[in-house]
Amino acid sequence: MKFLLDHDVPDEIARLLGHWGHEARRLRDALPPTTPDEDVFAYAQANVSLILSCNRQHFLGLAKEAIQRQMPFAGLIILIRRRTRQMEGARLLALFRRAGETGLTSNINLA
Repeated sequence: MKFLLDHDVPDEIARLLGHWGHEARRLRDALPPTTPDEDVFAYAQANVSLILSCNRQHFLGLAKEAIQRQMPFAGLIILIRRRTRQMEGARLLALFRRAGETGLTSNINLA
């Protein structure tokens, strides 16, 4: 699976996704930091990449709108901050195991 990681997602999560065999691209490596959320969302959809963010405000409304309009939508994962990166990684792995690839795509998920 392909992921686009928002600025607030720790680099350790990108490395973990890569270790699990996924492609993880950091937003700062793909687009300028001033890129509006709507354009970031469109970029992710054009590249069939799930957005991974720790900030609900950024992409939740855009994802809900895409679902309501039945537009193509790669998916969104909101990573809830934990005390340690290990706990964040464990919650993400639990989500992957529970939802599977088909459960992540075209959905809004919390990890």
